[in-house]
Amino acid sequence: MSSTLKSTLWWLFAIVFTVAIASYQRKTGPTYPVNGKVSINNSEIKYKLIRTAENDNDAPITVTVPDTSISGSIAYKRYKSFDTLSNAAMFRSIDTAYDMSFSNIWSSITGKPRTYNLDPNLKFMMPKQPEAGKMEYTISLKSEKETVNLSEHPTVMRFKGPVPMIVLLPHILLMFLAMLFSTRAGIEALRNGNKTYLYALLTLIFFIPGGLILGPMVQNFAFGAYWTGWPFKGLFHFGDMTDNKTAFAVLGWLVAVIKLRKNPSARGWAIAAAIILLAVYLIPHSMFGSEIDYTQQK
Repeated sequence: MSSTLKSTLWWLFAIVFTVAIASYQRKTGPTYPVNGKVSINNSEIKYKLIRTAENDNDAPITVTVPDTSISGSIAYKRYKSFDTLSNAAMFRSIDTAYDMSFSNIWSSITGKPRTYNLDPNLKFMMPKQPEAGKMEYTISLKSEKETVNLSEHPTVMRFKGPVPMIVLLPHILLMFLAMLFSTRAGIEALRNGNKTYLYALLTLIFFIPGGLILGPMVQNFAFGAYWTGWPFKGLFHFGDMTDNKTAFAVLGWLVAVIKLRKNPSARGWAIAAAIILLAVYLIPHSMFGSEIDYTQQK
């Protein structure tokens, strides 16, 4: 097998591996929707409960329940607060497309009673909160014979400020490229390849602006703070896990690049840095992230 073909295959592996890690981190993060299904009235109801929303408007919470004889209610309160639960009925909208159907237009002309179709979605508008404010909620469905809860435990959702795409998209792209070149640098080091230093340097070139410049900008737009992790909150205050893992991973690759520049055969540093970055990517994104503790406020 030629060296070019081998290199291409290793790049394909690195790309697939990076996509898999990125997908894992997204699905295990605290903002990924809660998915599930329940049975009621001999019908299976699939649901997706949101755990994140922008705070420029109230957040729509929707459950698709085609059987209009089934009603829904929601119990909610601020997370980490002394609030008592508020209870509200979920509502259905009028199907406006059906309202403009021929039968209803004819009813308008003839003066006969109009008919309406209800939207199959049960809805509730969760009151918006300040940046990093959280709400917890539980949804129940009720028919004539039974009542079921959609989840065993309350769902916790966090509000965030809108993040401009001109900041968010480059951040995501650079972080993806950093993980990609980190993986490829680790493979190159294990193979005793001659491009370990190049890939290590490219990892750092992508990682520093993606994680240390655009990352804090995204967090400031979303939660009103540039950096909430180590070491700026104090030497032994670790704060936001996302900030901490970014700091340690950048530090690991900085040391690796310096060591490889001095000694190209010091490939162990690249392997160690790649393992550190992989380890921090396996930590769910936004774990121990910014949140308001309402119990500490007047």
